[in-house]
Amino acid sequence: MREHQDFIQKLADCAAACEYCSDQCLTSDDIAKMVSCIRTDQDCADSCHVAINFVARGSRDAQEAVRFCRDLCKKCGDECEKHDMDHCQACAKACRACEEACNQFLG
Repeated sequence: MREHQDFIQKLADCAAACEYCSDQCLTSDDIAKMVSCIRTDQDCADSCHVAINFVARGSRDAQEAVRFCRDLCKKCGDECEKHDMDHCQACAKACRACEEACNQFLG
């Protein structure tokens, strides 16, 4: 696990950014416009948590979990970039960093 500590931290940072973004979107005046962002944030955060668990325990299926996480990070980053709110932009940035970290992990 130690050799993947930096990667696990990127996953955790992304999950936290997604959870915060989702929470902030729930307080939006026009929540109907934010539904896709909220759902994508929640899915991305969950996929990051799954990837953390698989990588931390050295699962032989870790690469599959990381691929799934990478794909959701891309999707979430794309969605959050559509919104000009600070929390959405911060989430998009975290998702892009996590997507890159996933690509590095996958080689």
